[in-house]
Amino acid sequence: MPDSAYTDPRIAAIYDILNPAAEDTAFYLRLAGPAPQRVLDMGCGTGHLAVALAGQSHRVVGADPAKAMLDVARRKPNAEQVTWVEADAAGLNLDTRFDLITMTGHVFQIFLSDEAVHEALLNLKRHLAENGRLAFETRNPAYRAWEKWTPDQTTEQALIPEIGPITIYYDVQTVTGKLVTFNTHIHFANEEVVIVPSTLRFMDQTELVKHLQQAGFTQMQWFGNWDSSPLQSDSPEIIVVAS
Repeated sequence: MPDSAYTDPRIAAIYDILNPAAEDTAFYLRLAGPAPQRVLDMGCGTGHLAVALAGQSHRVVGADPAKAMLDVARRKPNAEQVTWVEADAAGLNLDTRFDLITMTGHVFQIFLSDEAVHEALLNLKRHLAENGRLAFETRNPAYRAWEKWTPDQTTEQALIPEIGPITIYYDVQTVTGKLVTFNTHIHFANEEVVIVPSTLRFMDQTELVKHLQQAGFTQMQWFGNWDSSPLQSDSPEIIVVAS
């Protein structure tokens, strides 16, 4: 099931303002390369990577379980060049086999149980062509990014077309083992406040290797940030390209 934050059309509408294309998008575009590839952007959200890939002549499918996010994606330039599918990683069932599957925006962290991780990875492996690659990132738990998810460190203000000014911030509620639960507070101009709870799982490289191997992946490349630097113990990201 999609995170409740992404099923609300208002939240979907402000997503790109708060999460603009950045170094992660550039990383995945470089990974796809110049030659036309069959690419699945799993958990595509509002589709900014999917349409960018399509703009480089790749044959792209964007899949996401949240209809509100796909509605935003379908209105973007180059959206008509993308095939949009409403599905999650475990439930996806396509005839196409892909040269590259991406999961961006730390979407991998919403798989909270071993079973959920296994089902997603196994199904995505089934959708890969021979020599195809799966690429995704997760926040390095050793970096402890959640310690900065406080109102005083995360408050942002933005002016959203057709919505007006908003204020948004994050507030961690609990840290239980590998699970971090936090609230997203969104204050709209009409004084309405929406509080969206979310839980993310933080896995280290050892755990990721185990899950990837169980799903049939044998080759893995590891990076610690979007400049393709090697993974270190204190890297902010754990980025893997697996086949």
